[in-house]
Amino acid sequence: MSQATNVRPLGERILVKRIEEKEQVKGGIIIPDSAKEKPQEAEVIAVGTGKTLENGDKTSFEVAVGDKILISKYGGTDIKIGDTDYLILREDDVLAILK
Repeated sequence: MSQATNVRPLGERILVKRIEEKEQVKGGIIIPDSAKEKPQEAEVIAVGTGKTLENGDKTSFEVAVGDKILISKYGGTDIKIGDTDYLILREDDVLAILK
């Protein structure tokens, strides 16, 4: 059982794990991790309760646990649970669901 399952995002936030791109070395040049861009693909690990509207109703999420998504490059907050890096972001930071 993953420690991430013990984390429940609040409101309209979701917990995602970035999907690392496979490293390809061309011409023998190795790019250090510090120079690589953060991946924009992620998997949804957990979702919050939904956004509360002014009338008290809650909106439902368009993403679900297990969905592969495309996220904005600079959205969210990086967190570490155990030895694994995750990202908590608002559903508004999700650009698309990948099929």
